[in-house]
Amino acid sequence: MHLRMRNLFPRWVNTVPVKVIFAMGIVGGAVTAGINYYATPKYTRVGYQPTQPVSYDHKFHAGGLGVDCRYCHHGVDKSSHANIPSANVCMSCHKNVKPDSPLLAPIRDSYFGEDVNKDGKLSEEEDTNGDGLLTSGPSVPWVRIHKLPDYVYFNHAIHVNRGVSCVECHGRIDQMKVVHHNKPLSMAFCLDCHRKPENALRPMNEVTNLAWTSAITEDSSSNIDKIHSGLDIKHNWGVNPPLSCTGCHR
Repeated sequence: MHLRMRNLFPRWVNTVPVKVIFAMGIVGGAVTAGINYYATPKYTRVGYQPTQPVSYDHKFHAGGLGVDCRYCHHGVDKSSHANIPSANVCMSCHKNVKPDSPLLAPIRDSYFGEDVNKDGKLSEEEDTNGDGLLTSGPSVPWVRIHKLPDYVYFNHAIHVNRGVSCVECHGRIDQMKVVHHNKPLSMAFCLDCHRKPENALRPMNEVTNLAWTSAITEDSSSNIDKIHSGLDIKHNWGVNPPLSCTGCHR
């Protein structure tokens, strides 16, 4: 009787639990990887480069013409958020520079709106909704490239007003014809800077000078000079970035 019970199941059955656990591990890993890849927003990935409604060449404007970042993103040193420029900002130049370019059609539609004649006056024919007011068109649907998850708090003004350049998070925008997501903006990325802020600090008047290099040359001592300069700024401005969870997760 004992022998019959022992041989009731074939020996390979003994490996079933191990196989089940192994299969569950593979399936679980595949599901986790799939969620991380497909459910993670594209704007958190390095290299993310969406198509914009207007082909704005940052390399030409910021790099070639030297347009300061704050001319278009004028709230970056005053607010926690860096504003997206309105059509008014674009047309402050393009009323006179290539005003009829087909590439600027979405800008003109947003700026002039009902003012089809572009004369600053509202005629009866232009007053489509009958309210007697000259109404602008819909906002230009810019696609946001750099965006942090909702559970992360980041204040642009705090960083910019303590010598952290746009380059540190966005890369050399002045060399990008089409802007893309250049830095990982991960927790590890942020903590590396918070632990050693002197590596990212520069004089206040050079924050939006994306080409600033602190006289770095091939001489290794120049890197030491940069760190010393950053340490001076850190000391003089009392820069002490938070390292606790509550600093960025509120």
